[in-house]
Amino acid sequence: MVDPLDNKQLAIDDALVHRLIATQFPKWKDLLIRPVALSGWDNRTFHLGDEMLVRMPSREEYAAQVEKEQHWLPKLAPCLPLPIPIPLAIGEPMDGYPWKWSIYRWLEGESAASGYIADLSEFAASLAQFLIALQRIDSTGGPLPGLHSFYRGGELTTYDAEVRCALAALKGKIDVAAATEVWDMAIATTWNRAPVWVHGDISAGNLLVKNGSLSAVIDFGQLAIGDPACDLTIAWTFFKEKDREVFQEMLSLDAGTWARGLAWTLWKALVVAAGFTNPNNFESARAWRIIEEVLADHRQQTKIKPQT
Repeated sequence: MVDPLDNKQLAIDDALVHRLIATQFPKWKDLLIRPVALSGWDNRTFHLGDEMLVRMPSREEYAAQVEKEQHWLPKLAPCLPLPIPIPLAIGEPMDGYPWKWSIYRWLEGESAASGYIADLSEFAASLAQFLIALQRIDSTGGPLPGLHSFYRGGELTTYDAEVRCALAALKGKIDVAAATEVWDMAIATTWNRAPVWVHGDISAGNLLVKNGSLSAVIDFGQLAIGDPACDLTIAWTFFKEKDREVFQEMLSLDAGTWARGLAWTLWKALVVAAGFTNPNNFESARAWRIIEEVLADHRQQTKIKPQT
């Protein structure tokens, strides 16, 4: 007997989605269901007709995000300068699928990871304006950092042991002294202000572009309230020097928060480069590039030379 909670055995495909829709939302049962071109890792995503999408958590640790998004996204959306996903319905576990799932309105646009961006500095400014608006929304009652957000918005020290292990594994392959300095400088700081809303995964894949401009922000599964440093990683994963400066100047956060943003960026790249996850070749190569970008920026800020 197949255990429905065995993530390796669980098949999430259009046939399953069709059965769930037909049973729970029969008014939509005749709409065409097909996988989206670029589905995320945390959720499997499907078109439902031309104007809706279905998001199915792929593992138990992502399932807690469903009700969080259902509750908070409609409250946040009116306060933001760009569209975000608005849930239309919530589905129940059924037919061997063990978790709740969501139906959303489809948002037009291409992923910023591959779509046309007319001016990256303008894009950086638009994203900064979005984050400023998000951080200004009243955070009362918002979800504190935890497993549901993979501790985004929380303390970097959650990942301290993992980073130390990665640095040990990468000795001789990267400038470990510089990387350790980036990490140590960051964990010596903390967010001492009231908690603010954080998206938790501001990456090119979660930003949509249309007509060359930023048009929407998607995938709020790691939404939380706390320290906004985790939302700054795109400064090093996607922007270059000029665009990064625009982004940094508009956000006007303190030096400690930027130091933690740099460390959040380094943490993810280190664990991928050290092989603590199972990345594809593209993700692995990208991790090495991000490490070099982070360390180069650190050296520029501190005016130190690379370790030889």
